[in-house]
Amino acid sequence: MVTTMSFFDQLKNETEQEKRALLSSPIIVQAMNGTLILDEYVAFLSQAYHHVKHTVPLLMAVGSRLPENYEWLREAIAEYIEEELGHQEWVLNDIAACGFNKEAVRTSDPIASTELMVSYAYDMAQRINPIGFFGMVHVLEGTSIAVADKAADGILSALSLPKNAFSYLYSHGSLDQDHVKFFAGLMNKIEDPTEQTLIIHTAKMFYRLYGDIFRSLSAHHGIPLTA
Repeated sequence: MVTTMSFFDQLKNETEQEKRALLSSPIIVQAMNGTLILDEYVAFLSQAYHHVKHTVPLLMAVGSRLPENYEWLREAIAEYIEEELGHQEWVLNDIAACGFNKEAVRTSDPIASTELMVSYAYDMAQRINPIGFFGMVHVLEGTSIAVADKAADGILSALSLPKNAFSYLYSHGSLDQDHVKFFAGLMNKIEDPTEQTLIIHTAKMFYRLYGDIFRSLSAHHGIPLTA
């Protein structure tokens, strides 16, 4: 019996190499094995703030530019927006729980790698095709599922930080399994081969761009201002 691979499975399969490259980033390896230092964890959180704060505006931009035949996807985006509201404040609160000045992070500039990833996301949503943005969703949610809980456990044990310094990571770990199932259902309803190809392409790009952020963090130790 011949079975046809779902688009979501195709998306996972065709971006597996890029995912492995991202997960091999030194800072992720250090987080997983419990050797990450505090400045590097805060560096990660600082850059997370600088892209997470764009999640809702990007989703709004995508929803506003979808054609009428994607009304079902616009409704799903509305659910995403409701769930993502305020997550950037979780990141800042984690930074404060680490003993750093969250307001210094709020007013800081992103590093170049973060700025480029965010810029590419807006360009995809506003100039190329809003459907392509779901390549970014796949990367961010898929990466969270793969590493967030284990990374948080490793950092927690290594640095003896309070658990409230990990609200962002723990909320985006195994608890996000339902999000991935929801996302898979959405992707499997996209049947246009051109749009499927675009989503795969943008996922590959976002794995590279997101990986560049992690690789940059090894040389960029966050905001050195304590509270």
